Amino acid sequence: MTVEEFEKILDEVVRMLNQDLERRQAFKSTKDFESRVREVLDDFMQDKGLVVDFNPHPHAFPDITLGEFGIEVKFTLHDTWRSVANSIVESTRKSGVLYIYIVFGKMGGKPEVKWARYDDSVIHVRTTHVPRFEVEINSKRRSLFEQMGITYKEFSTYSIEQKMHYIREYARKRLKPGERLWWLEEKAEPEHSLPIKVRLYTSLPDEEKGMLRAEAALLCPQIVSPSGLRHKYDDVVLYLLTYHGVICHQVRDLFSAGSVALRRTTKRGGIYIQRALQDIEAEMLEAAMRLDIELFAEYWGERVEPQDRIAKWLDKADKYARDWVPSKVLFTGRRDSL
Repeated sequence: MTVEEFEKILDEVVRMLNQDLERRQAFKSTKDFESRVREVLDDFMQDKGLVVDFNPHPHAFPDITLGEFGIEVKFTLHDTWRSVANSIVESTRKSGVLYIYIVFGKMGGKPEVKWARYDDSVIHVRTTHVPRFEVEINSKRRSLFEQMGITYKEFSTYSIEQKMHYIREYARKRLKPGERLWWLEEKAEPEHSLPIKVRLYTSLPDEEKGMLRAEAALLCPQIVSPSGLRHKYDDVVLYLLTYHGVICHQVRDLFSAGSVALRRTTKRGGIYIQRALQDIEAEMLEAAMRLDIELFAEYWGERVEPQDRIAKWLDKADKYARDWVPSKVLFTGRRDSL
């Protein structure tokens, strides 16, 4: 099968998926959408002697492999063609795959499905625990590889040390006055070679502080653990630093200081972290619907759909808390929307 033949099949697959959207309501979840992509694709592949795997390894890249061709499935409930993608390390990449594409289901705004070549769609590198590509369908921006002066095919064959050289040079060109790269060492470990723009939490506007507190609280439910538990804020520190490039000197103050716990009322007493979380319930709900599913895979160890994240967080928080039960006091006025 030639590239031209495969891309014509993708045209038909996307046409049929968009017909699905016209006949039914929008897809509700990543699992629902990816399953349908496999079903439609399988009908076309039977004539080519290729079989679609309906039970792949959950961390395989790309999601669907068909001989030399691969498809990474992306899905969002929001009105955007942008998404965090796989790690630049590509340690789980299927061998033998030469051509990778994206099939993207956008359910926000006007629901629509599109496909694009993967290497054309990678536009940036984001940092979580390891650097990850960021993709955008039909972006007007030059691809990341064009900006770095290398092809995706070449980049994929390099060692992590070689890849990080290109990523650092790319990051340096994007620095604004007063910003610095955090890790400059030429080390092999990707988690110690992240291109970070560092900012101080105390210098951020209040709105951004609230957003970051909500994201960190959502991804790190262990913050409700007893005060004497060591390391309960470690993931919060790493998240703020590696994903947002933000340094917070007193991270426990984000959830237990009087400045965040006494906002609704200055009356002292009670459980400060409970009061602090009640103050950012709306922001946590918004973060639950907005954050990329890959973040939950990293921080929770499982991919959880947006509509299920608050319930799952409450379940996790109940297991960490000791002198109070988060599910009995948090989000109680919002249960109908969970």
